[in-house]
Amino acid sequence: MVEETMTLLDLWSPGMTTSQLYEEALQSGRFPGISARRLLNFVKECFAPRVMLDGNKTLSYLKTLLPKLSLRDTEQLLLIYTCRANAILGDFIREIYWPTYAAGRERITNLESHDFVAQANQQGKTVKPWSETTIKHVASYLTGTCADFGLLERGTISSRKILSCRIGPQVAVVLAYDLHFTGLGDNMVVAHADWSLFGMERADVIAELRRAALKGALLVQAAGDVVRIGWQCKTAEELSSAISES
Repeated sequence: MVEETMTLLDLWSPGMTTSQLYEEALQSGRFPGISARRLLNFVKECFAPRVMLDGNKTLSYLKTLLPKLSLRDTEQLLLIYTCRANAILGDFIREIYWPTYAAGRERITNLESHDFVAQANQQGKTVKPWSETTIKHVASYLTGTCADFGLLERGTISSRKILSCRIGPQVAVVLAYDLHFTGLGDNMVVAHADWSLFGMERADVIAELRRAALKGALLVQAAGDVVRIGWQCKTAEELSSAISES
């Protein structure tokens, strides 16, 4: 629900709680095709766990930057935050999507998704055992969500074509700064698990950030196992301006 997420970002203002955001969204008239109950569920169970975190620092960061980005870049950033909130989706992308892509196969089936979820359940990765019905629902949610974010083809089908998913240059910069602003050191930034959602390893991340450095948002020096990054922007507002100028 990328478009709905962007609308909520527009409606949110600093200091607003989840309940206040829901009331604002309900009164705004900007969700005419969504029932009040579904809107409440979306705000509290989908939007809030993904971006209303750490004193709303993430939300403020996105509200500042997303208007400067393309729709595809926005989708990729929201994929990152969705995977942070829903670990099973991130695991599915890392353990099923990318190995399947690397093997040269063209499609991922719901059966593969089902087997992945069932195995995770058997390995105790869920809080409690799931019923077969829940496993089927979650399995279909995984492939459906991957389709929503452009990793798989859309449609109500049991076998989906794998689509190309290369991280956007500006997404790489925004993600790097996001990790940096949380207090991570430079080596931890380039080694973070978020990059693997795009099939990237440490060397890929350094190469991508070096390309980004040509546009001036940061400076990258790497020698062996040591990486040093010169962060040219000190705030999200400065980064937003840099992106606009690039």
